[in-house]
Amino acid sequence: MEEPVLHLRIIAPTGQSTAVVELLTANPGVTHLAVLPGAGRQPAGDLILCDVVRESADEVLGALEETGVQSVGGIAADDVELTMSAAADRAAREAPGSGADAVVWDEIAAKTGEQTELSATYLVLIMVATMIAGIGVLLDQPILIVGAMVVGPEFGPLAALCVALLRVRPAVIGRSVTALVVGFVAAMLITVLSTWALTAAGLASRDMLLAERPLTDFIWRPDALSWVVGLLAGVAGMLSLTSKKSGSLVGVLISVTTVPAAANVAVAAAYGVWPEAAGSALQLVINVCAIVLAGVLTLAVQQFWWSRAVGSRARRG
Repeated sequence: MEEPVLHLRIIAPTGQSTAVVELLTANPGVTHLAVLPGAGRQPAGDLILCDVVRESADEVLGALEETGVQSVGGIAADDVELTMSAAADRAAREAPGSGADAVVWDEIAAKTGEQTELSATYLVLIMVATMIAGIGVLLDQPILIVGAMVVGPEFGPLAALCVALLRVRPAVIGRSVTALVVGFVAAMLITVLSTWALTAAGLASRDMLLAERPLTDFIWRPDALSWVVGLLAGVAGMLSLTSKKSGSLVGVLISVTTVPAAANVAVAAAYGVWPEAAGSALQLVINVCAIVLAGVLTLAVQQFWWSRAVGSRARRG
């Protein structure tokens, strides 16, 4: 069996490293434990290396944080996709739960937390995605809409918001909401300007927006299915993040009409077609709310199910 594990690098002060090593040794999910006394220089201390099967990773990281070693030393974790080791196989059998279903909360928090930063890259990506979607709306071209969905970076802050709401992290909630609001407002404003520029250049017109657009008119005509799609996308998105199935995330991105809805708001506003702008705004709100609701519920169910599964297997052991 080729077992994926989490590789930990820990620097602990010499006086604290013994307790850390004992903690790791006592956990059946830890293997390949090595200690290099005095190897740490900045910060100074002992370097402790080990591998942890994913089903024990959250428990081990939590226990390490309780020792406070991260305050005076440091903890770093890397995914190891392939581990060919009988010791790792034995650790996976002895650890409660299944690695395929394990949720490493520190890993998820780190992965989503970094996507809440209101960076220049994030703003450029959401602006470009919205402008692409705006052109797709005018041309009634689904291929451009799909491309805009994939380019749009808004799922990162949405996922971070779901994790922060469940874990009650006010600071992350604030950063996520800020990234979403500022990002969408900036994207819609630049799309209004780009629409006016295309119109002035003779490349677009109000008639294009008012014409029959059977392939993309769903963007500004939300219905009950909009809620269903948003909820399903939220579930799939959270599962793709927590289970490391990143390939599934692409399918999630092209099923959510957040960026296209924002683009339609901007284009309709640029031409003064306010009923269509209002419908698109409602579509945007529906999708955001549905994704966040489904994401939080999915994470809560995963947390509850995992605790039950671990407890059950531990009792059988």
